[in-house]
Amino acid sequence: MSVSSARSTVRSVATTVAVAVTLTLAAAAGCDSRQEPDLPSVQEKLRESHIYGQPKLRIGVATNEPLMGELRNGVHSGFDVEIARYIAASLGYEGDQRLEFVGVSTEDRIPALQGGTVDLVVSSFSMTEEREKLVSFAGPYFVTTQEAMVPTRLKDRIRTIEDLRDPAYKVCTSGGSTTEAELEKHQVRTFVVKDVGDCVEGIRAGRYDAVSSDEALLAGFRSRFPTEFEIVDMPFGTSELLGVGVPIGDPALRDLVAFFLDKSYQQDREGLTSPWTTAYNRTLGPWLRAEKRQPQPLDVPKLVDFDDKAPQ
Repeated sequence: MSVSSARSTVRSVATTVAVAVTLTLAAAAGCDSRQEPDLPSVQEKLRESHIYGQPKLRIGVATNEPLMGELRNGVHSGFDVEIARYIAASLGYEGDQRLEFVGVSTEDRIPALQGGTVDLVVSSFSMTEEREKLVSFAGPYFVTTQEAMVPTRLKDRIRTIEDLRDPAYKVCTSGGSTTEAELEKHQVRTFVVKDVGDCVEGIRAGRYDAVSSDEALLAGFRSRFPTEFEIVDMPFGTSELLGVGVPIGDPALRDLVAFFLDKSYQQDREGLTSPWTTAYNRTLGPWLRAEKRQPQPLDVPKLVDFDDKAPQ
């Protein structure tokens, strides 16, 4: 073989090797580019949130909504309160000594979040586009519908939305609620008060003839006065999605709450007894006409649910 032929052969082999090495490196780079980036941990999200380092977590709840949020003899109870306790414990605030419940009315929920009076709100808080301009939501954790409740003496006379429009009847609802807007849309004249409980007391005192709100709230008051009221199924419109209110400037806290709500949802799907199911069975379950399941939360982030990212 001539020197020129040998050199040509060497160049050819070198080129082949170089191409092979280039392809191998490219393939490796391709594999690397497909690898999932490290996920943030719950602890990292906590450090980003405004509650990091706080000795107590402050959660806004209702105090006069039986089965949902109620304060009796100094003890907070109800479905919303149970959900609030689960979220607090998941965030590291386990036990009522590390948790401060703050009573909020329907119309106080947004100002309480905006003003920093509370860190979260769990109080029959419907998720709407208008409210999401002012606060953030994690959830939904419950789906309900708007209904009406009437005293038993009127159960055969108030059956439809048209009946509610009759000026002979005084219809009551709480201010700042989605129900207030829905009634207005259906041209139902209303008497607006601070809380649904005020409507119920007003009916019992003869000042009003009906109250409209979401079914879960009405079921709570019916549980307190089972022989005095009846819930009337009315086709008002869309379902109400209840969510946990979070300050709009704290996306890390919103992500954490969504993550833990989803953790409960996944337990339920796997056939395990979830915190949501336990809370529901203790409170609302016996009083609602249709069985409920926890809805799937929206916009749930992927997080590592332990501080050490090493395999467990």
